[in-house]
Amino acid sequence: MNILKKYKFAAVLAVVAGFGMTSCDDFLNRPTEDGYTTEDYYKSDQECYNGVNHLYGLPWSDLTAAYFSELENAAGNQYAGGNAFVLLSIQSNNQSLKEMVGANWRAIAEANITYNKIKGASASEAAKNATMGEALTWKAFAYFNLVRMLGPIPIIHDTESDISSGAYNSKFRVESADVYEYVIMTLEKAVSLLPESAAGGRIDRFSAKALLAKVYLAKSGLGQTGTRNQADLDMAASLAKDVMDNSGRELMENYEDIFRASNNFNKESLLAWHWYGSYNPYGCGNQLQAIFAMGGFTNTLTWGDWTVPSVDLQEAFGLDIFQNPEERRNTDVRRKATMMIAGDKYSYFWRNVGGFDYLKFLYDKEYNPDAKESLSSGTGANVVKGLVGNDEDHKAELGYIGMKQSTGLSTHLIRLADVYLIYAEAKIGNNASSTEASVIDAFHAVHHRAVSADWEKPSSVSWEDVWKERRLELAYEGDRWFDFVRLSYYDPQRAINELKSQKRSYYNGLDELYKTYWETGKWTVKPESMQYDTNPPVISVTESVFRFPMPEDDVIFNPNLSKEPIHVDVRAEYAY
Repeated sequence: MNILKKYKFAAVLAVVAGFGMTSCDDFLNRPTEDGYTTEDYYKSDQECYNGVNHLYGLPWSDLTAAYFSELENAAGNQYAGGNAFVLLSIQSNNQSLKEMVGANWRAIAEANITYNKIKGASASEAAKNATMGEALTWKAFAYFNLVRMLGPIPIIHDTESDISSGAYNSKFRVESADVYEYVIMTLEKAVSLLPESAAGGRIDRFSAKALLAKVYLAKSGLGQTGTRNQADLDMAASLAKDVMDNSGRELMENYEDIFRASNNFNKESLLAWHWYGSYNPYGCGNQLQAIFAMGGFTNTLTWGDWTVPSVDLQEAFGLDIFQNPEERRNTDVRRKATMMIAGDKYSYFWRNVGGFDYLKFLYDKEYNPDAKESLSSGTGANVVKGLVGNDEDHKAELGYIGMKQSTGLSTHLIRLADVYLIYAEAKIGNNASSTEASVIDAFHAVHHRAVSADWEKPSSVSWEDVWKERRLELAYEGDRWFDFVRLSYYDPQRAINELKSQKRSYYNGLDELYKTYWETGKWTVKPESMQYDTNPPVISVTESVFRFPMPEDDVIFNPNLSKEPIHVDVRAEYAY
């Protein structure tokens, strides 16, 4: 859908369906199944909460596949053959790009209309403030995504007004700095409205502050050369410290537990999409398992055999795919929680048959009737994050069986570990490293959970330390590409050099290696035939790759989007 259709679709939903008030609300409260219109809804506190629940899932459905797969391709964390994002050759007609951008515009439209409807509700001020704050946080999140993807973009402050006035087809792009200011203004308003704590899974004041810290860290490099804006870095650090000290959030003891469906509302999560594994309607469920799981992993359609963790990500974890599994030491627990390789077994997958065995799944027809008896992954690994397991696993975790391309696993967008690393990076700032105790403590809390053997705190923490830690901690969580984007704001050559140096191709001979090991128990590496691609594609990386093109449908619909962006004093122009 182009931008106009998104606005129209949002407006129609608001009138006809009361904005999702009868669907996708299972993560907290399921409202009555009677039909409503906005004219006779929003009369009570419960109706305000029910009326905003859809923003935790439905508008983002089209985004999940692209956000957690294509952005990982672009960042070099995932290999998917000749995919345009792997090759960093994204064109304006790319379907995934259209879906990513369109989903964010839809979320903005729905957040705008929901905010205005609740603002006029005859409910308590506490309920109205909390739910308006939730809507504004989601709106800010969508704008934050768009400005990092596209750079200058239009500002749609009031969707209904734009539609009624006809202004939607004449919007100009607004300079990135002004969009960032609009995101900050929106989050400041959200912080002022939200309660300090909320029921499990809901946005609270510290959710908005965590997002605001992330925004300031990104903004700190915008328009800078070599160094970042110190005032923005200070704001990022201050907000992150507030969240760390006062939010009540804690790191989960076991990293892999964060991503289990039974921990959807875990103590580390600050902002998350919450799904219900249903087809009523389509879009209420998490689609990531369909995208990342290998064929046969569940009894529903999955196609993750060829969208797989990259060689470069494997090496970032210190993994040598050719090492004998019996000799391998998994020193960083995040590796196994992120990707599965030869020798890996999982107790929380396929628990009805005693657990999941990667090689057995690939080659044993008795264990896995759908076994291809061959390895499809070109890198010898497959994705783990985003998977719930088979029907029995889904039922054990959530009490019901998920449906086709649909699970109830929450998608965590900001976690406390991210905030710790935001704090550490912001405090290091424009220095090479820091010996400050609070920086070391924040970094060590994240690193030590993953690598328990590193129990002794370092004497200092460098920018490079945090940069690498972010990649390993947040792999397959839709974050790494945006790290490259914000690095490109102030040091584009550094970002370019790292992307150029990545291994973005495949290994030869792994199926023979794996299958022989399965059949004979002998790990026999043949260096002459089992090796990294001898003719990998040359990835052209220039500063332009850090800004995706505006989708062609939007530009055709509104030619002003192809013109130079304008400056807007957002504080003077807009108000909540």
